[in-house]
Amino acid sequence: MSKNNKKKHKKTEENDNELKKISKKELLHRAKKFSEQFCVGDDKDFSLKDKPTCYSGDEDKAIIQKTLKMGVKALAAMQDILYAQDKWSVLVIFQAMDAAGKDGAIKHVMSGINPQGCQVSSFKGPSSEELDHDYLWRCQKHLPERGRIGIFNRSYYEEVLVVRVHEAILKGQKIPEKLITKDIWENRFEDIRNFEKYLTRNGTIVIKFFLNLSKDEQKKRFIERVDNPDKNWKFSAADAKERGYWDDYMHAYEELIKNTSTKKSPWYVIPADNKSYARIAIASAIIHALDEMDLEYPKVSPEKIAELNEVKKALLEEKD
Repeated sequence: MSKNNKKKHKKTEENDNELKKISKKELLHRAKKFSEQFCVGDDKDFSLKDKPTCYSGDEDKAIIQKTLKMGVKALAAMQDILYAQDKWSVLVIFQAMDAAGKDGAIKHVMSGINPQGCQVSSFKGPSSEELDHDYLWRCQKHLPERGRIGIFNRSYYEEVLVVRVHEAILKGQKIPEKLITKDIWENRFEDIRNFEKYLTRNGTIVIKFFLNLSKDEQKKRFIERVDNPDKNWKFSAADAKERGYWDDYMHAYEELIKNTSTKKSPWYVIPADNKSYARIAIASAIIHALDEMDLEYPKVSPEKIAELNEVKKALLEEKD
């Protein structure tokens, strides 16, 4: 083993040992500190071009994977309390360009979650029934119940993204013509802010992730999907066609993040060129949000405890 490899191996072991010693309190502190760097909050001066698409740290892949595993385990434990408490709910929204890794992030970050306490909803082009309602209607039907984490793979934000980039879609949405004014996007931003404020006031915490993928990395992943037969189903000519509107999409994303990110319903802009790193950032942000709820298992009354002890006594006295 070369000197450089020995040095790298030693550092990996040291980092691994450090991870094993982390307490729950320290893990929560790290999750908060780590996720804060990606949180936009209510920054009205937000600029997408200032946000990186790639991870520039020097941690090796093994440490990143172990950190993610710890985050997934912690998230699963917190979700169990959320489900038992049955008061709060969490809505996690993923938005990104094609091939940014939304599906993979959902699969890996939520891998330890009890299926009873989590639901995933994906939104593509609206159906004829959905077009006969307001644009928030189809998403409202899939909001998480109390005690559950709801995940939107794309969402009502498509109405200020793809519909804004392709305005011909807007004209086919059966909206009265006099309502399609120059202020329609600002109006929709206001609608969304008010909707998310309403959700927060009623116990649904909204966390939003934009997976910030570079155009070069998207190209690389598209080619991989074409070359890998197992991934051909993930790719279509329409995906490649949308690359031609890249700048329009980046402008639309910047505008929506700037206008709909708030302290209580923040956007997180996640560097997405490195999938493993992106997943740690996502897990950290969700852990931080859950920790802010002060979750705890329901308190059992003295009367209930006495009843349980009687049940236990009866069970112990049973004859085989």
